[in-house]
Parts: sequence; structure tokens; C-alpha cells
Amino acid sequence: MQVSCNYKCKLVAIILLKSTQELYKKTKYVMNTLIKVDLNAKPEEQDIMHNRWHPDIPMVAMVDPGDEFRVECVDWTGGQVANTDDASDIKYVDLSKVHYLSGPIGVRGAEPGDLLAVDILDVGMLEDSLWGFTGIFAKENGGSFLVDHYPEARKTCWDYHGIKTTSRHIPGVEFAGIRHPGLIGTLPSKELLEEWNKREKELFDTNPDRVPALCTLPYADTAHMGRMGSAEAAEAAKEAARTVPPREHGGNCDIKDLSRGSKVYFPVYVKDGGLSMGDCHFSQGDGEITFCGGIETAAYVDVRVNLIKNGVAQYGIKNPIFEPSPSDPNYSNYIIFEGISVDESGKQHYMDTTIAYRQAVLNCIEYLKKFGYTGEQIYSLLSSAPVEGHISGIVDIPNACATLFLPTDIFDFNIRPEPGGPKVSIPTGTDVAKALS
Repeated sequence: MQVSCNYKCKLVAIILLKSTQELYKKTKYVMNTLIKVDLNAKPEEQDIMHNRWHPDIPMVAMVDPGDEFRVECVDWTGGQVANTDDASDIKYVDLSKVHYLSGPIGVRGAEPGDLLAVDILDVGMLEDSLWGFTGIFAKENGGSFLVDHYPEARKTCWDYHGIKTTSRHIPGVEFAGIRHPGLIGTLPSKELLEEWNKREKELFDTNPDRVPALCTLPYADTAHMGRMGSAEAAEAAKEAARTVPPREHGGNCDIKDLSRGSKVYFPVYVKDGGLSMGDCHFSQGDGEITFCGGIETAAYVDVRVNLIKNGVAQYGIKNPIFEPSPSDPNYSNYIIFEGISVDESGKQHYMDTTIAYRQAVLNCIEYLKKFGYTGEQIYSLLSSAPVEGHISGIVDIPNACATLFLPTDIFDFNIRPEPGGPKVSIPTGTDVAKALS
């Protein structure tokens, strides 16, 4: 009797298992890859990408409100940087070509004045590119937040271990990344493009010889205009906006919290909207302070799109708004570094939050040097690890106060102050990569 019962139970279990497997096969959801990139081909040879903003760039695909789809993206440089210990590629990278964006994608029914609601369902790594890089740009080639302190090109390479990352160039740290598209936005209208060019040219003209430049103006020679015809593209490229800054349409906002599970509401300026994205990061600290400052990577972004008709006027939207992810890595133990609006020379500035945040960063760098790191290692780490940057005080004249929250759990040794002073914990001779040519 016992044998018979065991046999029946096993038979029922097998039947249930097979039924469950068949049901899973039938109901398994496969994300549709709307845009697929070729990492072995030059990005300018792929018409599903563009590196300028212009209202006339043709849509590469059309979707309906409610659709979910996958968009693959190359790294922001389009493959100009390699996984090596030589930062010469950072030193000589052609910044007139970046960023390479996948799109634009049209949403049926989207009209100027609507809000395009974009759910970022997932951000993942491409199997053929399971690594990323952080660059400190040379002063003459874009510079960085601390350009006067770190004017030479440097590179840090990162390896991925599931949701975590480590670097051979910065020992002693491992952390979970906050994966996100650094750049995502909609096509501008003709009127908005003209406004961008006018105000940015006025700023540039105040100091046209400045190094680094005050801003990047239209540059037709290296423009990639997607599926535009050659004659039309050549003419449009003369006024097409570079993708370097964030603007009213979104663009290169580099918000680390715009990650898996977040939702973004973009103003629509042209028929069909024209959604594009790229500049994906495995991780990033607030501010992306080295300029090439997240862990730059090729990646895919899974999104769902919907429309809110007349949403711009209804909600008084000028710039995009977003809801943050509910699933970001949760670091709760921090050391917080403070900075005020008094610069390195001791000069007092009035309520200058940029100077205050720079001082917070410099204070953190000097602190971590005591454990054996170089300044370049910490600078790169603060740009790529999930540090928090806050404007903590802007009411107490004359000093603004900014703070930098450094998660202590990313280190494999204790960095808190303790009796006896800091212990050097980093092997001598390790550093981020330098340019060899």
C-alpha cells in the first residue's frame, strides 16, 4: 500500500511539473528588440543611431502607446575606448562625435504639448561587452570638474560580476551598480533648436578661447544624422545641436537614479515624439564629476511608452520629471564630507554651490589618500561609485554648504576615523591607467 501511494504521488508530481513547464513555455514573455546595434561596426555606419539633435531626423521605428521594447546602445564614444592599461584613447578621443544615440523612436499619436511617459523596465549589459570604463579627460580635450587639479588623461577599467563591479586599477573596492541611461530625451522642435543655438552661442562668445570651452557649438563635419539623405543631412548638420548638455527635452542629464524601475515624463516637441537614448552607465556617482565619469558601457534599455495628451500645459512642465527606482542598491552607512563656498586659495564666494561641492570632493580625496590611494584613483571612484551629492545649505550667507555622502560598505577595509590613525591598505604601485603616447 505504501509503495502504491509513493508511486501515485511521484506520478502526480511529474505530471504537475510537466504541465507547469509547458505553461511557462507558453506564457514566457520575450522582450522585443526594437533597435539592435553591431559592436563590431562603426556607429556612423549604422543608421539606427544619431549623434546630434535635430527635428528632422527620421524615425527608425514606430510603436504604439503601451508597447514594451528593448533598445541596444553602444557606449557614448562609439567604441573609441578599449579595455587596456593605456589611457591614450581617453587622451585623443574625438569628442565631436559623441554621444551616439539609438533612435529616434516614434510613438503613434504623440503631438507637441503631450507628455511622453517612459517606464525604464530594465537596463542590462550586452553579452559581448561585459566591462566598462571611467575617464578623466585632459584639460585640452574637455577637462573635468577638477580640471585644474587633475589636468591629464587617465582611465579606469571595470569588470562586472552580476550586479557588482571591481577594477584592477582601484583595489579594495566592490559595489553594486545603479545601471541607467545617462542620456535619454525627445527630438526638439525647430523653434527650440534655434533657442538652444542662440543662447549657447551667446555664452561661447563671452570667452571663445577658453580651455576647456564654455560649450560645444554645432559642428557639421562629424555629425551623424541617422536616416537623413546625404544632401539633407549635410544642411541640417550645420545647425544640429550637440548632445553634450541636458536641455528642456531631457538629453544628457546623467541622473544616476533614473534607473531600472524609474519613470520619466518628457515634453513632446515634434510629431511622434522622437525618443532616443544612449550613454549607458553601469554605475555613477552624483555629478559624474570626471566628465567621462560613470562606468561607461554598452548596454540595453527595456522601456514601455505611454502618452498623456496635453500634459505639458496641464502640469506646467518645462523640464522632464521622473519617479525614482524602487530597487536601487541600498547603502545606509556613509561618511559625509562637507564643503563651503570658499575656494582653494581661501577666497570667499557668495553662495556658490559649485565651489562648495568641489570643496567637499577635494576634502574626500585628501582624506582617502591617507589610506594609500592616489588622488586620481579616488577622483575616478567618486565619479563612478554610487556616492550621494547634496546641496545642504543655501540660506546662510555668505557660504553655501554642499555635502558628499561616501558609502563605507564599498571598501573591504575600515575607512572610519579611529584611534591610531589611518592604516595604509592599498598596495604600492597601483594606479589608474596613464596615457602611454
